[in-house]
Amino acid sequence: MAGILSNLRNTVILGIVLTIIMAAVVVSMTGNGMNVSGHEYGAFIMRWLHVLSGVMWVGLLYYFNFVQIPNMANIPDEQKPAIGKVIAPAALWWFRWAAMSTIVTGLLLATMNGYVIDALTLGAREGFAVDKSLAIGIGMWLGIIMWFNVWFVIWPKQKKALGLVEADAATKAAAARTAMLVSRANVVLSFPMLYAMVSAQNLY
Repeated sequence: MAGILSNLRNTVILGIVLTIIMAAVVVSMTGNGMNVSGHEYGAFIMRWLHVLSGVMWVGLLYYFNFVQIPNMANIPDEQKPAIGKVIAPAALWWFRWAAMSTIVTGLLLATMNGYVIDALTLGAREGFAVDKSLAIGIGMWLGIIMWFNVWFVIWPKQKKALGLVEADAATKAAAARTAMLVSRANVVLSFPMLYAMVSAQNLY
């Protein structure tokens, strides 16, 4: 087992295999899911991928804001290059692609379930009724704003701040501050976004 867990790829494969085994056992013991159509199961898998992507995205957002940024001042100067040159670029790669995956799977899921237009128009076709379309639509738009911030503000600024593109010291400092503030804005948006998403599935 240690050999599997010491390799990230093998760890992920084991997690997927365990998920398949668990799903098969639950279906065989309960019968639930045996009569699900291909479309319904496809939508379920897309929702699972959407949640999985969102956990990675928001998890890294919280890592940056609750762990890395507050503790950078406590790291000795001679150790900071390890963060800026190794840890941060790797984390930002997963961060931005998790954001992309979350948005893509969310839009595909909404399309598969037939509510993408109603959600994106915040239920306008239904007379702005306070229902699932409005709640999920608010969540989707907050997610889209957060995704835009990641790809078109945070990442370009972080490339300058981390020295991945040429920039002078003043530009690096300004870019780092902008990236931090926009990242904090995404933390703020994450709370109502998650509330809207969860409430759409459970309250309406």
